[in-house]
Amino acid sequence: MEKIASFTIDHMKLLPGIYVSRKDSINDMVITTFDIRMTRPNFEPVMNTAEIHTIEHLGATYLRNHSEWSDKVVYFGPMGCRTGFYLILAGDYSSKDVVELVTSMYKFMSDYEGDIPGAAPEECGNYLDLNLGMAKYLSKKYLDEVLNNINEDRLVYPE
Repeated sequence: MEKIASFTIDHMKLLPGIYVSRKDSINDMVITTFDIRMTRPNFEPVMNTAEIHTIEHLGATYLRNHSEWSDKVVYFGPMGCRTGFYLILAGDYSSKDVVELVTSMYKFMSDYEGDIPGAAPEECGNYLDLNLGMAKYLSKKYLDEVLNNINEDRLVYPE
């Protein structure tokens, strides 16, 4: 079997950032998948499921309600390795194109107060596994340490 694209990235060199993971064509539409890497793989602890689940709920709600981007959002959800998230957008984009969007989403999540969207048994299959405090903490950490001063080495996968 061929190795999938994400397994060809050297995760020992990968730093937290925003990367174009892949671009696919469906009919005449390009779909861009972004790797929103929040922790350094194999060096930092992975995120727990409760905060990942909360970031997923908050991030998806933010993106699907965004005035400019909502109609381009295909998917936002966690990586199985628990070191970040995938954002899939309809369109041909670079990492630089989404820095403002991702930064505003993480600002929204780090400042969020109130009930977590979709956190009821009728709305979610695991509504008890949420942690707003940790989701806010990790969002703020990513915002402060990565997004607010992001540069090229955090926007292009390492060689």
